[in-house]
Amino acid sequence: MRLLLVFCHPDPQSYAAALRRTAADALRRAGHELREIDLYAEGFDPVFSAAEKKTYLTDTARNIAGVAAHVEALRWAEGWVVVYPTWFYGAPAMLKGWLERVWLPGVSFTVAKARQRRIGGELRNIRLFVGITTSGSPWWWLKLIGDPGRSLFMKGLRPLYARGCRMKWLQLYNMNHATAAERDAFIARVGRTLNEELR
Repeated sequence: MRLLLVFCHPDPQSYAAALRRTAADALRRAGHELREIDLYAEGFDPVFSAAEKKTYLTDTARNIAGVAAHVEALRWAEGWVVVYPTWFYGAPAMLKGWLERVWLPGVSFTVAKARQRRIGGELRNIRLFVGITTSGSPWWWLKLIGDPGRSLFMKGLRPLYARGCRMKWLQLYNMNHATAAERDAFIARVGRTLNEELR
């Protein structure tokens, strides 16, 4: 498959960066064609500006042109993988800004045709999604508060993809207190899952 890997963490020496390297290596070993976007390394501007808001629905082509390389990568992909740390229960601002500026009307969705209707999906090319993240919180606390990060990626965005899109979520909880053995085991799990289960 053609897969897009999006990475979001400011520190290239971080545990998240090790997860990104593991994921990329495993996907290539499994025979996938891979493109990577490192949002911090490329200095992506996550700020959704007043000018972009003004043309959001009236001149979407203008907004698409401003992030054309990212839109092209998203349209090229048959699946995508995101690697990021969970901060304040969700995606880092950089990653959230990428969604706001790149996943535009006409790119990822169509605006609902009437009140009380949901948006329509435009990413029918996406047949696989994998989310990889860490969180300081334990699983039970995230479940108690509704797990907003996981809900966004696994539920909120799912209607945008192809029918029957395969979805996989990999998360290391209690990151602040995880032992070296637990961190190593999670990296191994990520590599094994992406190399063996996603062929």
